Amino acid sequence: MFEAFNWHHFFSAFIVLFAIIDITGNIPVILALKKKGKKINAFRAALLSLIMFFLFFYVGEAFLNLFGVDISSFAVAGSFIIFILAMEMVLDINIFHDQPDAPKDATFVPVVFPLIAGAGALTTLLSIRSQYSDISILAAVIANMVIVYLVLKLTKRIERLLGPGLIYMLQKFFGIILLAISVKLFMTNITLLLNSLD
Repeated sequence: MFEAFNWHHFFSAFIVLFAIIDITGNIPVILALKKKGKKINAFRAALLSLIMFFLFFYVGEAFLNLFGVDISSFAVAGSFIIFILAMEMVLDINIFHDQPDAPKDATFVPVVFPLIAGAGALTTLLSIRSQYSDISILAAVIANMVIVYLVLKLTKRIERLLGPGLIYMLQKFFGIILLAISVKLFMTNITLLLNSLD
């Protein structure tokens, strides 16, 4: 059953997911795809991403249980993924986003996967489940998908409004936030695991 909705949990989960999805940081990638003649359907991208997040939120844990892995162990592993993604954002290296996109419709590949609902975001979704209430996390996912839709719909306007410099600064800012989140996630869950061994 769902725990009670918690505004603090909602905002915390929202910020974590917003940082890891990094839709603003992906604006240059989206613009480059459009310049190559790729078509991106904003509504379909947001909807498909939402479905992927919701499915993984429920099926992901059941899948882990098949291997006897608990959420805390997965969260520790997830903290390493988040750390690597944060380093990618801060140091301008590209690990997860360099994938070929042959079809003209780039809505699912590479926009939905791996840019929005990629390995890092899905890992984070399960990782933060050990810290926040389910209903708060799912509400945060929906709020993020609304933002994803708006950004994809208004990409060119946002670029003109913010400018490449500010978009670059936002990417660095959220990268540093993710570094701090990964450390907190690691320390919280490694402590739980060590205590369970006593």
